[in-house]
Amino acid sequence: MAAAAGAAAVATGAVVASSYISATAVAVAVGALCVLTAIGWPSILRVPAKKSLAAAIGLAALLAVVLAATVSGPFFMTWFPISVALGVGAVFMIQLLRGTGQSLRLESTLGASSGVVAVSMGSGWVATDRLAVNAADSGMTLVTGVSMLIAIAVCLLPLPDRLVAPAAVVLAALAGPLGALLFTDVPALAAAVVGLACGAVIAGTRRLLVAREAPIDLIAAIAAGVTPVLAIGAVVYFLDTLFLA
Repeated sequence: MAAAAGAAAVATGAVVASSYISATAVAVAVGALCVLTAIGWPSILRVPAKKSLAAAIGLAALLAVVLAATVSGPFFMTWFPISVALGVGAVFMIQLLRGTGQSLRLESTLGASSGVVAVSMGSGWVATDRLAVNAADSGMTLVTGVSMLIAIAVCLLPLPDRLVAPAAVVLAALAGPLGALLFTDVPALAAAVVGLACGAVIAGTRRLLVAREAPIDLIAAIAAGVTPVLAIGAVVYFLDTLFLA
């Protein structure tokens, strides 16, 4: 749990810091996180064909990142569904090439396909950084980062989920407007909604890790921590376009 939380915090810091450098820096940082997560995702699932499935997930996510960084606006995630479709298609092809009678075929297909979607959602960070609202000071990215770090910190508390989950969601939702008030000019309502979404995703991830009975190795723990950070990217992009476009 601690390794996953540490990975999530580092990933959050990398995304926020890179947003103050350039859009290219965000794309590079997110691309690196996507590759790292793709390598560890099959280890989370504990399925065969780890290398080929990791390649399918990573290449699909990198394609989504590159397209989000280069496509003309104003819709920077236009090609996201195509990238995901190609990745899922590659997963199915891998399962076909494995031949009949192979173990954990259904689990590999469903799990790797969900990995394609979750990791590719990291391209939303690149798209978010290209929005006009983040052009000057990356305010919404900073607010999101603050909310995520608060949620991560709360989820480290050694308390039952029935206490930690609501606390993470509420405190992340409060941290958003507070961060916006102190550091940016992002509207409080938009910051609160983004914080609420961040808290829900992080708390849900904690629940999955706590409920997991099988042991988890280091690379899988890192992937488990970085995945929700990537997934929030697409959520933030959608909320930014909804509230601030």
